[in-house]
Amino acid sequence: MRKRLMFLFIAMMVLVTACSQAGLEKSETLQDRFVLIQGGSAMNERSNYYGTGITLADFYIGKYEVTQREWTEVMGSNPSQFQGSDLPVEMVSWYDVIEYCNQRSKREGLESFYNIEKSKVDPDNLSENDQVKWLVSLNEGANGYRLPTEAEWEYAAGGGALSKSYPYSGSSRADDVAWYWRNVGDEYLTGDWNWPIIESNHSQPKPVGGKKPNELGLYDMSGNVREWCWDWYGDDVNRPEAHGSFRVVKGGGWIGDVGSSQVSFRGKFEANGFGPDQGFRLARSK
Repeated sequence: MRKRLMFLFIAMMVLVTACSQAGLEKSETLQDRFVLIQGGSAMNERSNYYGTGITLADFYIGKYEVTQREWTEVMGSNPSQFQGSDLPVEMVSWYDVIEYCNQRSKREGLESFYNIEKSKVDPDNLSENDQVKWLVSLNEGANGYRLPTEAEWEYAAGGGALSKSYPYSGSSRADDVAWYWRNVGDEYLTGDWNWPIIESNHSQPKPVGGKKPNELGLYDMSGNVREWCWDWYGDDVNRPEAHGSFRVVKGGGWIGDVGSSQVSFRGKFEANGFGPDQGFRLARSK
């Protein structure tokens, strides 16, 4: 009897140890791929949110743009025009990304952040060109993956509480931190933006993390691919829109000019739109 009890005790200890290790692996993955952003008000003097009094709670955001490897592991296929495991995934719409967030959350045992009702039309989507218009609402308090809000994205890109008020994410010199049309091809281009020249220069997205990080250890928030945010696009960042025709995109892209790589630049794209310079990074609530 004593031997049997001892065997059961040892078996339980092995199980507990295995569970502890699994939890540790998840924690290490979170720390390896995400940065905990200490909340507060915008410190970057170039930010659209500087001096507005808007205060953010703590949140996690990805160190890197979501890669094609990460996308394929969850979704089973790779939609990207420029293929490479460590390249950022592109050619993904806002709807594709929302689905990915929920699928990855489910895969990792997290609670889905989004409620997606594909059979219902979103009355707040005013676009005449978007025929998808899924009704997407938030599962407030869920610990799953999500898109950052525009305010969260800009706060993180601008250096958060450690900001040095750089115009680009981590530097006052674009080429230190940004992939954009001049520096993504075989040769460094000069002169005016010209698509045939860009294309013949074998320009394309670059593997994530190839430039210097910003003050918080985040990579590629200037250039490489444009990044989807949750918000509807509106003219005033102090008054987030409850409806609209476009979702916010931030961070410029490899096709774009250097101005769109600035932290403060605000882009917009219809939710069903996609392109070879359109990707995203993940966030999670703390």
